[in-house]
Amino acid sequence: MISLSVIIATFNSEKTLRRTLDSLLDQQISTFECVVVDGGSNDETIHIIKEYEPKFKTGKISFEWLSEPDGGIYDAWNKGLKLVTGDWISFLGSDDIYLPDALTQYQESIISLPKENAPHLLYSNVDYVKGKVKIMTIDGVWSWKKFQRYMCIAHVGSFHNRLYFAEYGHFDTNYKICGDYELLLRAKSELRTLKIYKTTVHMEAGGISNNLVVKAFKETYKAKTTSGGLSKTIATLDYYMAHLKHGVKRVLSYQ
Repeated sequence: MISLSVIIATFNSEKTLRRTLDSLLDQQISTFECVVVDGGSNDETIHIIKEYEPKFKTGKISFEWLSEPDGGIYDAWNKGLKLVTGDWISFLGSDDIYLPDALTQYQESIISLPKENAPHLLYSNVDYVKGKVKIMTIDGVWSWKKFQRYMCIAHVGSFHNRLYFAEYGHFDTNYKICGDYELLLRAKSELRTLKIYKTTVHMEAGGISNNLVVKAFKETYKAKTTSGGLSKTIATLDYYMAHLKHGVKRVLSYQ
């Protein structure tokens, strides 16, 4: 039996969590587990988690959760990694949803994988949406040449081989925004990937303040020059180009 684990980090997620959990209950298979790691929410998030716990039990889907203060999303995900039992692990945002056949697509792909040198990462296309409106489809194809420069695939549309964490470690909690990118950069060109050429997730667009965008650019620079081994000259060029593109987008959005 294929063992899939889905980790959801939450913090005051009352407005979106129900649809995320519903998308898991609506999956065509039940041979997976869901672990929710809450950061000590003070809204209705815990009430919602408790409300859904028996629904997962009825669906014969393993469900576990905890709630306590944490140091951010990567700390929460690290806690989740200690709880899950699956061979393949994903990280679903508390405002994102899986399409009904998403886990079936992953399961079928995993069944056909070779036992030796299996991929570290399975990834798919992801629709970036604002409510019911699709903004764009993230449909990049991984290659080290591209990935060393920018995150060309969507982390939320990925399942990670448990063996990757055993070899390369867990998330670095010093990162607050780009820790998922940094984690995958550690393997450099040795990262083994397999793409599923279908859309599996609707990722909800979130409002990111300009300060967080700047922080993301700085973290990306750090990740690329340390874990990714990119030269500081090229990383600096990428850094200023990212600022320029972001500035242009902001100007155009006001027109």
